[in-house]
Amino acid sequence: MELKYTRPFLGKLEDIFAESDFVLRYEKGNFKAGYCVLKDMKVAVVNKYFSLEGKINCLYDILRTISVDESRLSEKNRQLYLEICNQAKTN
Repeated sequence: MELKYTRPFLGKLEDIFAESDFVLRYEKGNFKAGYCVLKDMKVAVVNKYFSLEGKINCLYDILRTISVDESRLSEKNRQLYLEICNQAKTN
């Protein structure tokens, strides 16, 4: 899967979070990786000062490491999520 560094693609990634159990927040902070995932609380925090490319890379990395209830996702978001997960398995 090729990442697209556009605002609409960022919106698609954010939509997956909106339909899942996880809460996505953009905050300022001193994150070494640019983001922090609190799995027990189901919160993902991304550095709000990141560029568009940085935010997309962070959300992509987070989605590869968390488990999302696919039954809660719309068909388009489920397809995108499965593509991201399958990409993680092949790497």
